[in-house]
Amino acid sequence: MPAPERPTRDVAQNRKARRNFEILDRLEAGVVLQGTEVKTLRAGQASIEEAYIKARADGLWLVNAHIAEYERGNVFNHEPDQERRLLVHKREWQRLRQRVREKGLTLVPLRLYFRGKWAKIELGLARGRQLHDKRAAIRDREAARALQGARGRRP
Repeated sequence: MPAPERPTRDVAQNRKARRNFEILDRLEAGVVLQGTEVKTLRAGQASIEEAYIKARADGLWLVNAHIAEYERGNVFNHEPDQERRLLVHKREWQRLRQRVREKGLTLVPLRLYFRGKWAKIELGLARGRQLHDKRAAIRDREAARALQGARGRRP
């Protein structure tokens, strides 16, 4: 019998990533956090809009993610913009590192959320979109909306 699915609660989303990149593959990773970072995330004070993922020799790292300082913290509070280690299986990390070396591919954070009591991040293996690709995507989306609207008005 499979384990029951734990509920998820979104903390932050990266909407720019979906617009600026074509997402080829998705992956869930754990995030190594300090105690005050977890409390701040539970309060929803985080941003991953400018964040990106570095694939180093010692693992995957989340860079430029802003997690605000804990308002009730003391001198042991965390740094808001520090790099944070991501937890993935070794085979996944090696596969991603190899794919990122390919021309034009990168890893972008898509959303930061809690699954049960654990902080997770959804990563996307992505290829950058050109301006004409973005315009084509907008044109397709508007055509689909118009078609949906026309269907809804029929008796």
